[in-house]
Amino acid sequence: MLGTGILKGMVETARNFVGSYTDEARLTTVEYPEERIPLKEATRQFPFLVFDGDDAQKGMRCVACQICEKECPPQCIFIVKSKDKRTDYKGQLQFYPATFDIDISVCMSCQICVEVCPFESIKMDTEFELSNTDRFGALLLNKHQLAKSNEHYREIHPTDAAESDAVIAAEKAKAEAKAKADIEAKAKAAAEAKAKAELPAATVPVPPASGQV
Repeated sequence: MLGTGILKGMVETARNFVGSYTDEARLTTVEYPEERIPLKEATRQFPFLVFDGDDAQKGMRCVACQICEKECPPQCIFIVKSKDKRTDYKGQLQFYPATFDIDISVCMSCQICVEVCPFESIKMDTEFELSNTDRFGALLLNKHQLAKSNEHYREIHPTDAAESDAVIAAEKAKAEAKAKADIEAKAKAAAEAKAKAELPAATVPVPPASGQV
């Protein structure tokens, strides 16, 4: 029958049209912002600085090595290294960022800063509602605004955070083992020196006087 293909196409179109309003699997539109679609774990927007513990500045992992600043393609990271040092999570003295700014109006969310960081200190956030009337000042974030807890990182990227925690735990265990070995070596050397000093004078060989055979 002439026009059968057209009729079948119209029926299929009508079925899809009705289904787009009644089939839950196809209801992709939500009433934003009241309704929100859960973000995927791989979602990334702009970087943030991870800190451990309760104090955002004392627990900040960043040691101001400035690798991320050098590798950033749009050059939107600005770091000033501190003059003094403080103890990090491994018990080692490290520098820290006196200034750490990111201009997110320039950042292209490439994640290169995350990939080159050797201290697991900078990660990608999932926050995207950053619209602001102040294009320049409000989008230049300092280290206080960038600092977010490791718990936040575990919440938004649980798989990556678990891997990061494992790396840090391994480094901390290695540092503690080295420190313990150093203490034991020093204690052993001190004990040997003390034992040698306490030997009787008679046991110490006396060199012959000049002219004696």
